[in-house]
Amino acid sequence: MRPKAISSLKIYGFLALCLLAGVVFAPGGAGAQERPSVDLPILFDTRERIARPDLSGIVRLRFLTTVDFPPFNFIDQTGKLAGFHVDLVREICRELALSEKCQIQAVAFADLEKALSDGNGEAVVAGIAVTAGLRERFAFSRPFMRLPARFAVPRQAVPEGDPAGAFAGKPVGVVKGTVHEAMLKAFFPEARPEAFADRGALLAALKEGKVGAVFGDGMQLAFWTNGTDSAGCCRLFGGPYLSQRFLGEGLTVMLRKEDTALADAVDHALLALSRNGRLQEIYLRYFPVDLYGAM
Repeated sequence: MRPKAISSLKIYGFLALCLLAGVVFAPGGAGAQERPSVDLPILFDTRERIARPDLSGIVRLRFLTTVDFPPFNFIDQTGKLAGFHVDLVREICRELALSEKCQIQAVAFADLEKALSDGNGEAVVAGIAVTAGLRERFAFSRPFMRLPARFAVPRQAVPEGDPAGAFAGKPVGVVKGTVHEAMLKAFFPEARPEAFADRGALLAALKEGKVGAVFGDGMQLAFWTNGTDSAGCCRLFGGPYLSQRFLGEGLTVMLRKEDTALADAVDHALLALSRNGRLQEIYLRYFPVDLYGAM
């Protein structure tokens, strides 16, 4: 089975995000300048040391990505490849002193695995979900971002206390058959899941007051609650909730299994970017709402 992108991110379009959030996803944009600091989940031990391997033998370093994974990768209004992943690649290359040898190329998502295996690139950064099968054939960097699950509730009826108590014995909307439905049952067994056929029906029920809370992908809920489609009806509540068991390892860089030195180099760069604040700066540039802020 071919790997799939983290699907919860791909169902809304880049233009919709721009219009709903009122943000231009561009370096130095007003949204990035005006937003306060955000505490990203800690992915590296502050005492950890990852040595930088000798990369003198690298002739070129080609990162492969796609154009349909906004705000991570997309074609901007000037026709150029842009996004969180694109800026992250530039910072990784700068940290490794390989900027002059780095390239980033867009290919179809279905072709990423073969392109990497065939030597048409050295790394993939495109939101590929890490699976046991892929780990047998490829190497992966440490995660540079994890995507949380969140609750959303009506602004006029925000529950008191924490979600575990607030939702005990009460219905909480989820999309049927999703990892978020399973996660709700595992994390909040006292809540009563009320399954909806799709995300549209779920959010409509919340907006119309047919359900007092929903649980789902934190990125989607953050954009929706802050966008025009919600009409200001709702807000995030509780969390964020992170779980490798249900939500996967997070966003990583995929490399060929034999390229161990390059994999170590990418980890070295990610650790440095996490410590010097550049990873947070890129996040602030492309995310108009805080996915991780406690409510």
